[in-house]
Amino acid sequence: MATSKKRINISLPDEVDVALKKLAARDNVPQATEAIHLIKIALEIDEDEVWNDLASRRDKKGAKFISHKDAWA
Repeated sequence: MATSKKRINISLPDEVDVALKKLAARDNVPQATEAIHLIKIALEIDEDEVWNDLASRRDKKGAKFISHKDAWA
């Protein structure tokens, strides 16, 4: 069956494989579905860290603040 989804092959360390199997069984989903779910969460966390780093660099004493309205005008 053809699919438009990108497929990747990965090798899991034993402890990751065991954890993934347990989480998939707990959530009653296939391992691949659980893996995708966890990857999405990891990507969101990584994105949050990037935005936090950017905000931290801008958050200086005496920084100029602009209103939300002006920022998105």
